[in-house]
Amino acid sequence: MKKLFLITFAFIFLVYVKAEQSELRIAKQYGLAYLPFIFLEENKLLEKNAKKAGLGDVKVSWVTLGGGAAANDALLSGSVDIISGGVPPVVILWDKSKGKVKAIASLVSQNIVLLTANPNIKSLKDFTPNDKIALPSVKVSTQALLLQIAAAKEFGIKNYDKFDHLTVALKHPDALIALTSGRSEITAHFGQEPFSSIELKNANIHKVLSADEVLGGGSINLISATEKFYTENPKLARVLIDSLDEANEWINANKKAAAELYVKASNSKEPLDLVYDIINSDSIVYSTKFKNVTVFSDFLYETGAIKSKPTQEELFFDEISKKKELKK
Repeated sequence: MKKLFLITFAFIFLVYVKAEQSELRIAKQYGLAYLPFIFLEENKLLEKNAKKAGLGDVKVSWVTLGGGAAANDALLSGSVDIISGGVPPVVILWDKSKGKVKAIASLVSQNIVLLTANPNIKSLKDFTPNDKIALPSVKVSTQALLLQIAAAKEFGIKNYDKFDHLTVALKHPDALIALTSGRSEITAHFGQEPFSSIELKNANIHKVLSADEVLGGGSINLISATEKFYTENPKLARVLIDSLDEANEWINANKKAAAELYVKASNSKEPLDLVYDIINSDSIVYSTKFKNVTVFSDFLYETGAIKSKPTQEELFFDEISKKKELKK
């Protein structure tokens, strides 16, 4: 009887462990915002921590996408389990799925900037129909929403989409080339680090506005998943969050090594010192804690882009919404 009990217990234990999936597919994007994911990938930290958590050998697959729209499509199609990107795409997915897609954690808070190579542009008022603004995804990316919020503040809420017709969807690396070459229709780029700092090294490029000026700071990138994934894989979701906290702790304690990791893993052409200066500055903060995300959802609701207005807690899975907000 004792032997039968032990066999039955072992069988139940194995079934419970196997209930969580054995492969985790994650989508990231371009830029220093995704440094924690790079650390996880290069060190196979998720695989190691999943095994420690009793989940066995979990295969982790990574894919790099060009913008929030592509990430949303990948999650809805079931081709990935986890996506990372700006707050607006997450809010739109939350609304579209009626709360079945939520954020697992914050990825980074950073000050992203709108830059231009047109010497005549000093503020939003100076953009003309001949100007083209590159950003990751039109209408849904963080940059697209920041541009709309800035337009609403400058010209009134009815004119929030005043510059939408000037926007062009481009991956950050391609936008950098287009803006700095001087041979493209692109006259501005609403980018992020390290691309913005590289562009500003060009004497012909200057800043028009920044996220901090528009929002007053807050989480810019989130990590998201479907409710189905989260409820069926609670241990795996916890492993992901704990691994990110571990990655962030390492980055904050080893900024020079973190810069070296980014340059090497990304096959980046950026000078190491420049990447280090960015990581070492106050303009980028790696943390799973979130801050000030409803500024995007409130705006999307006000402009009719979403049908329901979520609270900050409703955008996150229960366990995560209880985390204290990022104070810095």
